[in-house]
Amino acid sequence: MIRLADVSRTKDLGSRLASVLRPGDLIVLTGPLGAGKTALVQGIGAGLGVRGNVVSPTFVIARVHPGRLPLVHVDAYRLRSLAEVDDLDLDVDVSDAVTAVEWGAGLVEQLADARLVIALERAADSDERIARLEPHGGDWAERLAGLQKIEE
Repeated sequence: MIRLADVSRTKDLGSRLASVLRPGDLIVLTGPLGAGKTALVQGIGAGLGVRGNVVSPTFVIARVHPGRLPLVHVDAYRLRSLAEVDDLDLDVDVSDAVTAVEWGAGLVEQLADARLVIALERAADSDERIARLEPHGGDWAERLAGLQKIEE
């Protein structure tokens, strides 16, 4: 569990996380509205050196942000199946990019053999957020241990 005092700390976590990301990585973000999912992806984008602003893809469903490592940012809130995700016809091969999916739990896990699930919570009476990073397969646990060394 990581306590994040405010939205800037949420972005900082994303930027630090970017240091351990590789092409083909899948990040699934969960949490209620206002929990900080997009802010975390903004930090990841900054850490990956993407060009342009990273904004919520709520109305376009997916955006590809070019950078030293492309970032595919998906809002799966209105999607009902993996087939709909496949139908997005993204301009980049997800094996060459980092893919961050908001609202993707139970929907996009099949996009990669391994993934990182980040559960975000926000107290109703505070700007503080809680992030839980849950590795699933691959070498995520080792990479997250490296991330903790960066945080110290």
